[in-house]
Amino acid sequence: MAEVGAKGATGAAEAASAAAATGLRQRLEGLNLYLVGMMGCGKSSAGRHLAEQLGYRFLDADSSIEAVAGRSIPEIFASDGEAGFRDLEAAVLNQIAGWHSLVVATGGGVVLRPENWGQMRQGVVVWLDAPEELLLQRLAADPTPRPLMAAEDPAARLRELLAQRRPLYAQADLQIVQDGRPAALVAAQVLEALPSILKERQAGPPEGRLQVVNDAGEVGTSIN
Repeated sequence: MAEVGAKGATGAAEAASAAAATGLRQRLEGLNLYLVGMMGCGKSSAGRHLAEQLGYRFLDADSSIEAVAGRSIPEIFASDGEAGFRDLEAAVLNQIAGWHSLVVATGGGVVLRPENWGQMRQGVVVWLDAPEELLLQRLAADPTPRPLMAAEDPAARLRELLAQRRPLYAQADLQIVQDGRPAALVAAQVLEALPSILKERQAGPPEGRLQVVNDAGEVGTSIN
């Protein structure tokens, strides 16, 4: 019964998302959506649903980096170090920012460099905020090599990265709090909140004002 209910909820969410996306693409006027957050927060899976609903193209930034470099991300880290990878990441993001109508799943550390924010601010930045326990669960089940998580104590390493990055993720236009729901429901949360963000952009929102979507899907406001 639980499985049937979950499928029904996902189907209803997808239908609601399709309705919410009607006219939203026109209001976006080609603005790119940049999904930020820690590895394992679901940027790629939710991003594909978002792109489909909006009629946008989905782009995984890490895959684009690998295509440009002709090497995997672990190989880039091994040969060039993190600094070399961040240089390449910034160059690829600069190229992506020249395109339009994209949903971009960024790498977890894209927020570390101020110049990357300059590119992403040309669009809408959405933070998929997942709790540490959920991230650890997903990362443990994902065989993808992650150089920054190559540590004897993955939980301690994740806490270290979160402490460094959470204040930076909090600069996003929109925060979506994760609770493990399917990617289609996460996309629905984003679509429901985007009109408020677009309205604020037109009105000139005060710096630091975030739209927050809680676990119940309710939209509120927080001042950071």
